[in-house]
Amino acid sequence: MDFSSQVASQLNAIAILPEGIVVITLLLVLIGDLIFGRKSASWLPYVAIGGLLVSVVALILGWDNPNPQSFLGSFVGDNLSIVFRIIVALSAAITITMTITYIENTGTALSEFICILLTATLGGMFLCGASELVMIFVSLEMLSISSYLMTGYMKRDPRSNEAALKYLLIGAASSAIFLYGLSLLYGLSGGLTDINAIASSIEVGTGLESLGLAIALVFVIAGIAFKISAVPFHQWTPDVYEGSPTPVVAFLSVGSKAAGFAIAIRLLATAFNPMGEQWQFIFTALAILSMVLGNVVALAQTSMKRMLAYSSIGQAGFVMIGLVANSQAGYSSMIFYLFIYLFMNLGAFTCIILFALRTGTDKISDYAGLYQKDPLLTLGLSLCLLSLGGIPPLAGFFGKIYIFWAGWQSGLYGLVLTALVTSVISIYYYIRVVKMMVVKEPQEMSEVVKRYPPVRWNLPGMRAMQVSLVLLVVATSLIGILSNPVVTVANNSVISSSVLESAILKGSVAQHAPDAVVKNIAINK
Repeated sequence: MDFSSQVASQLNAIAILPEGIVVITLLLVLIGDLIFGRKSASWLPYVAIGGLLVSVVALILGWDNPNPQSFLGSFVGDNLSIVFRIIVALSAAITITMTITYIENTGTALSEFICILLTATLGGMFLCGASELVMIFVSLEMLSISSYLMTGYMKRDPRSNEAALKYLLIGAASSAIFLYGLSLLYGLSGGLTDINAIASSIEVGTGLESLGLAIALVFVIAGIAFKISAVPFHQWTPDVYEGSPTPVVAFLSVGSKAAGFAIAIRLLATAFNPMGEQWQFIFTALAILSMVLGNVVALAQTSMKRMLAYSSIGQAGFVMIGLVANSQAGYSSMIFYLFIYLFMNLGAFTCIILFALRTGTDKISDYAGLYQKDPLLTLGLSLCLLSLGGIPPLAGFFGKIYIFWAGWQSGLYGLVLTALVTSVISIYYYIRVVKMMVVKEPQEMSEVVKRYPPVRWNLPGMRAMQVSLVLLVVATSLIGILSNPVVTVANNSVISSSVLESAILKGSVAQHAPDAVVKNIAINK
């Protein structure tokens, strides 16, 4: 084998074909804008959406790839990374449908925003499959810096500038902490950067090595907790959600969070697998704090975006139950719940954008009596909010049942009971909005709704938003009832992952250890 073919086999570009499609799409949008200028705004968003959907098709065709490693082993395109990359790519495609009219109404350039969004998508997709420390950090920074730029994209809006500044300052601090944790891993492993090699070289002992690994674990979890909006690393979330452009918030709530959970699974199941009890204890505390604070504080919110900000904090707590379970069912339930969360959360944000475009407000009290002026928007927002609350037979109910059952099987009784109580609390503030829209009498209609403009879907960009809203609402309504294929895919992605093999085995051994002890006692007697 000559040198060029050897390098080609080691790089294995086929494994990163979906990311390559996103790069080509990004270049097409950039070059199209340079050549055609503002006239290209009518068709460039659809080029971006098409490129992302082709990338999703490439990801599906790459299922069960016999040679998933790429970039000399620094990226693994296995089935586990494929499901997370699909979630990131789909969230970006749906976000672009919300963006067209929203950005055009602000008078800012649309193509530049799409380019930044595609860059963030690329960073998130690489982060989902990164298995080397440098690759992890570069992907994380690509996602983070693009997110900072999108957050402050509305330069004339003081709230957007304030949100971007807060996000940048807190994000830079969390990135530095995360990087310090990775550097400790690098030093403790004797200069290794591959997380699988680090896992096999590090053993939990006593003295300074054990202390160094514990500090590395705390610092890495702090960086991950910031990315997934877990308490107490959530301070940026309400302000960024309220001040940022709403499409940016939609992407951060799903795409960025999914990438954060993907890298959490890889790092904790490999490099920190010897410290399973320690990180499970930390994430148990983070999950309880997130569920309680997120859902309780959401009760007092008057802004829809701030309410969904605290709701996303609570939802992150629910997803962490699957992570703490550290079992096949736990990881599968995480993937299933995040996939459902993609549809119901983006559906809710699509409705909020539509209402804001027509009224210029996002106050909850201004939604009073909306059903009489816009039945489609009311139906869509009601179904998505009820699904987020876990009302049967919507998708969110089945997602919560699956993730709570996985936690119960792993013996996380206190965590699951806390989740059940906080989930009941969350239903109150979701139903409050639905009641506001549907139950109000004509004389109780808000002044904003009284001046509600005629619903017109033939405006530029509105048809794409209408199509995406219908698809999101249908998926939110039916995907729970028809969930068997999604659950099967989630299970297969976990079972076939070599990354999770040792972690699941260790978790099942620990789970069944008491039964084994009882059997040994009986045999000895």
